[in-house]
Amino acid sequence: MEHYATGQQVFAGGLVFARLAPILMLIPGFGETFVPARIRLSLALLMALVLFPVVGGAVPPIPADVSGVAGAVIKETLIGLMIGTILRLFMTSLAAAGEIVSIQTTLGFAQTANPTQAAPSTTLGTFLGLVGIVLIMTTNLHHLFLSAIVRSYSIFPFTRVIQVADANALAFQTVSRSFALGLQLAAPVVAFSLIFNIATGLVGRVMPQFQIFFVSAPLMIIMGLSIFALSLGLIGIVWIDHYRDLVAMFA
Repeated sequence: MEHYATGQQVFAGGLVFARLAPILMLIPGFGETFVPARIRLSLALLMALVLFPVVGGAVPPIPADVSGVAGAVIKETLIGLMIGTILRLFMTSLAAAGEIVSIQTTLGFAQTANPTQAAPSTTLGTFLGLVGIVLIMTTNLHHLFLSAIVRSYSIFPFTRVIQVADANALAFQTVSRSFALGLQLAAPVVAFSLIFNIATGLVGRVMPQFQIFFVSAPLMIIMGLSIFALSLGLIGIVWIDHYRDLVAMFA
C-alpha cells in the first residue's frame, strides 16, 4: 500500500467511508431497500474518495494498537447511523398520515407492498411514502443531504466524543414531531370523518330501520378520498418544508 498511499491516508479514508456508508444506507432516496446494497456502498466509496482531500487532514494519527483503530471506526459508524436514522425517522410522518387517513376512510385493511419499508403498509401510506421520495428528488432536497454529510465533519469532528444523550433526545424529538406532523397532514380527512360519523349517528337514531351502514360506507370512502386528493398538494408543501428545516440543522 505504501506505493499508492501511506498508512495514514488509508486510515483516514477508512474513517471517512465508515461514516458515509451508514448514512447512504439509510437516508431517503439513496438508501431505499429497492436500491441494491452494492450500489449504495459503491456510492459511499466514491464519495469517500471525493471527500478525503477535504476532511482527511483533520483525521488524528493512527492509534498505536488495534483496539484504538477499531474504536475509531466504530465511533464513525455510530455517527453515520445516528445521522441516517434521524433523517429516515422523519419519513414516518407520511406513513402516519397514510395510516390515519386509511383508518378514517375505512381502508385500513388495504395493504400494499411498500418498497421503502421491509413490511407492507396501507395503500395510502405507501403512496405518500413514494410521494415523499419524489418530492425530495424534484425539489433538490437531496443536495442538502450531501451538504449535511460534509458539515457533519465540523459538527462531529474525528476527535470529539459522541454526545449519546443529545443524539437520543434528538431521535425522540424527531419521532414526536413526525407523529404530530402526520396527524396535522391528515387533519382535513379526520375533521370530515368526525362530522360524517356524527351525522350518520344522528340519522341512525332518527331512523332506526334505515340501513345506515350500507349507505354511509361508500360515501365515507368516496368523499374521504376526494378530500385527501384535494389536500394532497398542501400535504406535500407542508411536509417538504418541515423536512427541509430538519435537514438544515445538519447542513
